Amino acid sequence: MESAESMADRKTDHLRIALEDLRVQRPGRGNGLDLWHFEAQSLPELDLDQIDTSTVLLGKRLRAPLLVGAMTGGTAHAGQVNRILAEAAERCGVGFCLGSQRPMLNYAADQVASFAMRDVAPTTLLLGNIGAIQLRDHLSGPDLDRLVHAVGADGAMIHLNPLQEAIQPEGDRDWRGVLDALGEVAASASVPVLVKEVGMGLSGHTLEHLRALGIAGVETAGVGGTSWSRIESLRHEERTPQSIAGEVLAGFGTATADSVILARRLLSGRIVIASGGLRDGLQVAKCVALGADACAMAWPFLRAAHLGVEAVVTEIEGIIQTLRITQFLVGAPDLHQLARTQLRRED
Repeated sequence: MESAESMADRKTDHLRIALEDLRVQRPGRGNGLDLWHFEAQSLPELDLDQIDTSTVLLGKRLRAPLLVGAMTGGTAHAGQVNRILAEAAERCGVGFCLGSQRPMLNYAADQVASFAMRDVAPTTLLLGNIGAIQLRDHLSGPDLDRLVHAVGADGAMIHLNPLQEAIQPEGDRDWRGVLDALGEVAASASVPVLVKEVGMGLSGHTLEHLRALGIAGVETAGVGGTSWSRIESLRHEERTPQSIAGEVLAGFGTATADSVILARRLLSGRIVIASGGLRDGLQVAKCVALGADACAMAWPFLRAAHLGVEAVVTEIEGIIQTLRITQFLVGAPDLHQLARTQLRRED
């Protein structure tokens, strides 16, 4: 088992590289959303002040279809970052996703405290998070329930990150039995279970497998956002075969736009959360029109978090306002109508 010190160092490296090294952003050809366009309405016949951006997700009403995406946890610094992000989410009425709760399985109380956000975000839609490998090796459905309830979360994200683990110096290489574990836990947990990718997107083949499970939905985390393959490559202290592979495969997988379309087609009636390189409210609007119920973003808020809660609030409010004005300009008074708005693709 990885030591507490090693895990803390890894978490610190992740935050530092994600913020400081722009090479980890937008690998390959981007997330695919630049290929999709709305038709502008110069006569919208709407009152901008009456535009409704709200939605209900997992039984909680959000001011906009937006979640602060999963980032970090398990260290004192990560806990400070999480508290800033969670407080901003509470103030803006959007959701918040915890980073991997793996440290809660084995480590000290100060690391566990980095996931306890209910005092600053008492009403926020809060989603817990654990890796599919940890699910296979350590957790049953009731165990997952306890992990979620320990932080007062409303549901659990199970993350899939085989590419990241393959490049990570401390990574888990054996992924046998993960699908069966997902099925067993989804069937026995009492909390909603969603499955999320971590930067490689959900392909049609993967979604076919997930469709057979009793999950509440998925988060795409498609190619085009922060590349965890490249982050792990940069963590190698010298050039190695794995670091070379991490560079080559940084843009490997399914782009966000394509993954959203596939997920909506294959998971009819279940939650689809779009993520992977989303940076603004226009992209949120496009994802809703492509079939997403909500969107998750991480990097824009992580970048603002070092300035404090107000800076994160400003970023969130800017995204909501951009979404509202986009709805106004395409003639969509609410998200139901936005979801029915046609986009055109320009290759």
